[in-house]
Amino acid sequence: MTTAKICGLSTAPTLDAAIRHGASHVGFVFFTPSPRDLPFAKAAELAARVPTHVQRVGVFVNPDDALLEQAVLAGSLDILQLHKTASERADAIRWRFGLPIWAAVAVRTRADLDAAATYRGVADRILYDAKTPDGAALPGGMGLRFDWDLLAGFRHPLPWALSGGLDPANVADAIRVTGAELVDVSSGVESAPGIKDETRIAAFLQAVNA
Repeated sequence: MTTAKICGLSTAPTLDAAIRHGASHVGFVFFTPSPRDLPFAKAAELAARVPTHVQRVGVFVNPDDALLEQAVLAGSLDILQLHKTASERADAIRWRFGLPIWAAVAVRTRADLDAAATYRGVADRILYDAKTPDGAALPGGMGLRFDWDLLAGFRHPLPWALSGGLDPANVADAIRVTGAELVDVSSGVESAPGIKDETRIAAFLQAVNA
């Protein structure tokens, strides 16, 4: 059975919708340039609403220890999702904070998948995400997708999740093509950048569960 993470949540109603409709993970973004960036006080407020069967994932872009310390405490984080973070740095974060690591691998070509192997022994899961354009302010959450057929026959070095350009209309096909056991959505359930939509969250999770 495929499970789902709703990422970039920032309000109680949308968080509650994600939980109510069956999300296995909820994502809190701690990256200032993102429209989904979450203040620590708000993260604490939202984290308190998450039941124990749902895991809280903190999303970071090559973070320093000070940011991680504040975010882990405020968001009561269960998992650290790292973008643009080298395996050596990810390993140091794992040892310092003692939390599972998800390492994002940006994908545009088949060769990009090879980066996943550098996180063997470091990360607990690889998140395959679409590679954003050079110079883009954000490493993800832009509604971009990569060619899912690139994953065909690839020997994954770790458990993995699929991200990038997913939405209620295409997620069932994405699961069928890739066999993903975990899917991750952000902009695909928004009405505007950073603004989650309860109806779209429900539709996405219903498509996954079906």
